[in-house]
Amino acid sequence: MTSAVNVKAIRSQKRKFAKPPLNVIPQVRRPSIDLAEDVPKYWWDNDPVKTLLLAALSSSFPPGETFFIDTVRHYQDRITDPELKKAVRGFIGQEAHHSREHKLLNGFLEERGIGLGRLETEIQAFMDWMRKNFSPERQLAHTVAVEHFTALMAEEFLLKYDALDEMDPRMAKIWAWHAIEESEHKAVAFDVYKAVGGRESVRLQEMLVVSVIFPVFTSIHLVQLMKEDGQLGNLKSWAGAVSYMWGKPGVFRKLLPSYFKFYSPNFHPWNHDARTLVEKAKAKWLGELS
Repeated sequence: MTSAVNVKAIRSQKRKFAKPPLNVIPQVRRPSIDLAEDVPKYWWDNDPVKTLLLAALSSSFPPGETFFIDTVRHYQDRITDPELKKAVRGFIGQEAHHSREHKLLNGFLEERGIGLGRLETEIQAFMDWMRKNFSPERQLAHTVAVEHFTALMAEEFLLKYDALDEMDPRMAKIWAWHAIEESEHKAVAFDVYKAVGGRESVRLQEMLVVSVIFPVFTSIHLVQLMKEDGQLGNLKSWAGAVSYMWGKPGVFRKLLPSYFKFYSPNFHPWNHDARTLVEKAKAKWLGELS
């Protein structure tokens, strides 16, 4: 179906896409991941809130990234630009592998008493609801918005600050790999959306939706996990995490300028060039896979 989508734009695709720097195409990697029994329970800075925050995010990846793949794949046969075709294939490969590896990670954490199975089921139900009630255009716009969020968190949160260095190295490798690939494919869904004539109004509406549901879902799930783990009253952990996110260094607070750029009519994900951060992380965490 192409309702509410500019058919002429689909056929002509005269727009010149903003190519990634150095003509980078998303590369599918298969890092060896060591989920060993001696990984500490609180593997990020020995801190419950920090660890369970990432665990809550991980619970959303298997259903979420399958949804993202489907929204892009829906339009795959309408893409004529050869570079964008390659980028779409790389995007699908990377996201499929992220979904599989985080399914394994979630199972590993579930076995250690962190109840991610229920959270994953809730996210899956929401993804299914969107499939049923949203048009293909709006589903893709939702993906575009979430991809902006995940790219910001990957580049500005995991790669810029010392978060990875604070983690158990085996867990850090998983999150570094995911962050690197989120940065590599951050423009793919956006370029597909533009190529098929997706409306600006829908793109901006979905960012407003995502701006509410993303932090709300994550916060609710984090509180649930802290409660189940007997850590809900750990004020020291809560205070440290709040300071880290919003005080000093205030990593989430510092994301806001980049977040608001999404609303500009001239926005493109590659306007923010994070190659230096990505290359440094690839050399440190991925070795021969970089």
